[in-house]
Amino acid sequence: MTNRTKLLFAASALASGLMFSQPVTVQAAERAPAQEHVVRDTLIRPFEFHASDEALADLRNRILATRWPDRELVNDASQGVQLETMRKLADYWANGYDWRKTEAKLNALPQFVTNIDGVDIHFIHVRSKNPHAMPVIITHGWPGSVIEQLKIIDPLTNPTAHGGSAADSFDVIIPSLPGYGFSGKPGETGWDPQHIARAWTELMRRLGYTSFVAQGGDWGDAVTEQMAVQAPPELKGIHTNMPATVPAGIGRALQAGGPAPAGLPADERHAYEQLDFFYKHGLSYALEMSARPQTLYGIEDSPVGLASWMIDHDARSYELIARVFDGKSEGLTRDDVLDNITLYWLTGTGISSARLYWENKLAFFAPKGITIPVAVSAFPDELYQAPKSWVQAAFPNLIYYKKQAKGGHFAAWEQPDTLVEDLRAAFKPLR
Repeated sequence: MTNRTKLLFAASALASGLMFSQPVTVQAAERAPAQEHVVRDTLIRPFEFHASDEALADLRNRILATRWPDRELVNDASQGVQLETMRKLADYWANGYDWRKTEAKLNALPQFVTNIDGVDIHFIHVRSKNPHAMPVIITHGWPGSVIEQLKIIDPLTNPTAHGGSAADSFDVIIPSLPGYGFSGKPGETGWDPQHIARAWTELMRRLGYTSFVAQGGDWGDAVTEQMAVQAPPELKGIHTNMPATVPAGIGRALQAGGPAPAGLPADERHAYEQLDFFYKHGLSYALEMSARPQTLYGIEDSPVGLASWMIDHDARSYELIARVFDGKSEGLTRDDVLDNITLYWLTGTGISSARLYWENKLAFFAPKGITIPVAVSAFPDELYQAPKSWVQAAFPNLIYYKKQAKGGHFAAWEQPDTLVEDLRAAFKPLR
């Protein structure tokens, strides 16, 4: 198997009333032991997270004790995350950043944990004051977390304060993927996107919703699309900002590694070139995590190692983050970036999150045969900006498509206003 084939394989293998018990408070990296026998437990428990002072002091000491490599031998990022960028990130992380601000922001939100199939699932659940609000379950990806979606919660639940009307109201449910953030780490294999999709439907039923929509990007797209494939009767439609739409012929051409097929329209050619670049230059993390996630001990032991691994997701996102630490104004701030990385560090989820790549056997970008209503936002700096022609072919029940002028992989995080506008418009016909 050639290296390119391996990389391509890695890409493609990618209740009505609430019952509450006592609040769950989790210290940094604390987890309940895996259960040998799964017991049906439908309780929904309030949740808070408080990192210990010792954990935060240990984090700072580890950053300061980093053993730095030599500088890269080129003047660009072709050898990976650049030393100057990482030194700036580490300096701010150790000497300027304050996790407690984000911790307080999270704990001010209604957070809960419920056990599904033996794994504690953490989720944020913010209800709109509008009793006719549409429930939406929003799923993050890797290297993301619920931090990604914090900026869109109030505009969705309280639209009149953000340029919308009461008719635009949503109830927002944002779970942490199993093995990510505040959710439990599965003690057994089998938590692939299909399993997570079934768990999300169970979560929405457990919350008492008889009609809802779903949204996601990255792994959030994979899970959301599997919810659509499974098509539970409560699910009225989905929205994705990283849709799986690559036609079979385009996929074969990409695997061959040659130029774009002749005669493609400009938008399809551009999407082909984006995917070709990603397959050739951006898949190293996916290859390692899909094949050998347990080998990544360094990201559990070194915060700087974890940070560099996480910000090297794709070229455009890395360029944006590098500019942020150069002091430039972007859709993300230094605190945004470090909020997310620090959450991974404090919960000890570097490797447990990576295992989702190993679990996945789906072709990530190939259409899945979805027939329920689908809405798509296509951002220019995503791994590829899905052309409308591909989207229409992949989703025969397409109800909304918007080609955006700005934004990348982390849409809710980078361009929250744009994504909120799209969600309002996309789901209006389903209300």
